[in-house]
Amino acid sequence: MENDQGDLMEQEEHEDGDKPPSSLKAPLRSTRLNIQRSNVCSRAYFVVIMVFFHVYILNVIGLLLYVHYNNGPGDLVSGDGVSSASVGESEPPLPHAAPAAGDLTLHEEEDYTQSFSLPRIEGIRVGHVQQVSLVPDRTHEMRTISLKPLLFEIPGFLSEEEGRVVVQLAQLKGLMESQTEAPSQAQVESNQPLLSFSTEEVFSLLDLNQDGLLQKQEIVSHSRSRDGTWLNPDNLRQILTGLEVCPTGMLTLEDFRRVYDVSQRPGQQRSGKLLSQFKQRNKHTWLYQGSGSHHVLQTLRTRLISLTRLPSTLVELSEPLQVIRYDHGDFSNAHHDSSPSQSETTCAHTRLAGNTSALPEVSCRYLTMLFYLSSVEEGGETTFPVADNRTYEEQALKQVGVDLTDTRETCGRGNVRIKPTAGTALLWYNHLSDGRGWMGELDEYSLHGDCPVRRGVKWIANSWVNVDPDHQQQARYQRLVAQRHRAKSGMEEHYQPLSHSDLHQDL
Repeated sequence: MENDQGDLMEQEEHEDGDKPPSSLKAPLRSTRLNIQRSNVCSRAYFVVIMVFFHVYILNVIGLLLYVHYNNGPGDLVSGDGVSSASVGESEPPLPHAAPAAGDLTLHEEEDYTQSFSLPRIEGIRVGHVQQVSLVPDRTHEMRTISLKPLLFEIPGFLSEEEGRVVVQLAQLKGLMESQTEAPSQAQVESNQPLLSFSTEEVFSLLDLNQDGLLQKQEIVSHSRSRDGTWLNPDNLRQILTGLEVCPTGMLTLEDFRRVYDVSQRPGQQRSGKLLSQFKQRNKHTWLYQGSGSHHVLQTLRTRLISLTRLPSTLVELSEPLQVIRYDHGDFSNAHHDSSPSQSETTCAHTRLAGNTSALPEVSCRYLTMLFYLSSVEEGGETTFPVADNRTYEEQALKQVGVDLTDTRETCGRGNVRIKPTAGTALLWYNHLSDGRGWMGELDEYSLHGDCPVRRGVKWIANSWVNVDPDHQQQARYQRLVAQRHRAKSGMEEHYQPLSHSDLHQDL
């Protein structure tokens, strides 16, 4: 019996060894496998999340770099050290003053003038409002009025007291009549210049070396004429066009007779351009805004630099502030503040930088800043006749019985009309961008004028930023000014004259 029981126990133990693991151990082994699978899934999920996170961060960095570099090289290495922050930020930093021209070496001047470009404020859309910081502890609203031209309105740009000071300074300086009338139709048809020379006589006068052939330099040598009586820019363009088609690049007397006679015919001049029949009636003066001028005038210039983010040297070398008074009935017809860039003309402000003194001078104004110094009871609006038109057709400006450039007759037809309000400023760009950060073609939509004042007196001030379309010409001009400034500074140190402060104390 004992043997049988032992065999039975051994058989049961053997059978128990063949059985699968107990129910208590099986769940533990299954649970451990589930934990391993969960770890694997969590790890893969974590890797996917991190990949997406890094891709998102790279996209954000790429977007920031795109916006940063898309504003142009001038924002990165500008002469003023202006950051590329948007002008619409709540508190953009004021630009640092550019180094004085006399403090730069010649090499530094070259690096400086070639480093900056011309930033532009984005209009976004008509009616868009941006917040700009021009004075401490205050923000101004800048509203987009039109996109063609790029036109902005900034209410409260200057205070009532500042406007009154500018008016008083202009009155103290004295205002000059700026009445300009167009030639009558009889004068245009007669086409009798003050210099009644024959074509042969003109040819002989221009032929400096008397070789019987006219070269380009000989043609432009006597073309500069303030009254535009004979070789104005349009006559010159016709003649130079004829010169270009000559295989030899020179004009014989017969060639010159043909192109010169065509250029002098009525109706042939200013083909495709506005007729130079600009009319205005007002009084004006110029106020210097540089060192030693009234602090209000310097403040206005500083705000312009802060708003436009242009290099301060560029602004400081531009025209003085023009102040204009419009009395009852005074006006100005629609016109462009700047001129198209052409090879046969030179910018008035940089004419000293090149050997182009014989070329006709034109105004090269990148942008216009207009300040309303007073409000007007009735009339006196600033009008932009073709702003935001789909197309610009010069022929459409003057139709039968309608002349959109005549503000006295068709002021109400202007697409944009802005009523003068004391303290408000307008900013518009007279030129497009060339796509490389510099000044491009004239924006023909910037045509504007001043409607007649019906009641009250209108005071405004114009601040222009002069830029030469030729970047190298602008750089040479600034180097020339810097050299003259250094020479003048050396003479002042040698003779030690009285400073402005000393003179004021003596007075």
